Amino acid sequence: MPTIVETIATALKLTYVAISSAENGQLASPLAVTGTPGPDLLRLPLVYQRETLGHLLVRPRPGETLTEADRRLLADVARHAGVAMQTLRQAHALQQARERLVLSREEERRRLRRDLHDGLGPTLSALTLKAGSARVLFRREPDTAEALMREVEADIKATVAEIRRLVYALRPPVLDEQGLVMAIRVCAEQCALPLVRSHALRIRVEAPESLPALPAAVELAAYRIVQEAVSNVARHAQARNCTIRLLISDRLQVEISDDGAGLSADHPVGVGLVSMRERAEELGGRCMIESPPSKGVRVWASLPLSSMHMPDADTCSPHLEEHVL
Repeated sequence: MPTIVETIATALKLTYVAISSAENGQLASPLAVTGTPGPDLLRLPLVYQRETLGHLLVRPRPGETLTEADRRLLADVARHAGVAMQTLRQAHALQQARERLVLSREEERRRLRRDLHDGLGPTLSALTLKAGSARVLFRREPDTAEALMREVEADIKATVAEIRRLVYALRPPVLDEQGLVMAIRVCAEQCALPLVRSHALRIRVEAPESLPALPAAVELAAYRIVQEAVSNVARHAQARNCTIRLLISDRLQVEISDDGAGLSADHPVGVGLVSMRERAEELGGRCMIESPPSKGVRVWASLPLSSMHMPDADTCSPHLEEHVL
């Protein structure tokens, strides 16, 4: 942007040239400027695919006017500047996405460090001390040593459970052991069973008989989106029916719909709804959340797949599995 305004000002000998972005239809602070502003500014829109992204502002020298040739030249420059403005916006959006990704990764590392340091660390240290005490007491006080070994055994079982919890938080083992469809089924059961409700929630899974080998990131994103959506249905929707659909072609499409109360127009956008969108967008996909009046909520996500062998059409026929939770 600075190069554009400097070049225009020099070539046309203008007193003032600036490029400003457009925010809510209003001019924002200039992204690049040279010269001194004044009255009689010529404003040319910077348009990209029918969207006004900003404006090119120019002011001739006092006592001079822009010729028709100058105006045509500026209009042509404004068209190219609109493309440059869009590139700038995309670069800014990409940088923000990278920053969110880095922040999320560091937060996850901090959580793991805290869990390992505050949870597993002291537990393993205590196990070492108890095992050492039992070894010392083994001959002199066998009953005391046996009691200590029982404590060690119980602590080891608790430690194994904690390690499994940490591993599950990183990537649910059921994804690798039994695949995405089974993981989604287990996820739905885990989200719904702990809750007390006056009616049954019927969850229906519609998925292909078999899925091709999916990228690990796509599997995890689809699983987390379903996990968040089904959890919301079980906790807040007051729904009787929920349907989870998986379709696959060159993309993996995930849809979760329910017949519950839906979202009100003033419903706040929570962390869960934002995280579903971010998980899809990080992979270059999309996630939409719709709530027609009195028709529940529909969450739809489309996740791109890497180049891979896709199953034949007959293996993609839906296989319905119903579970009443």
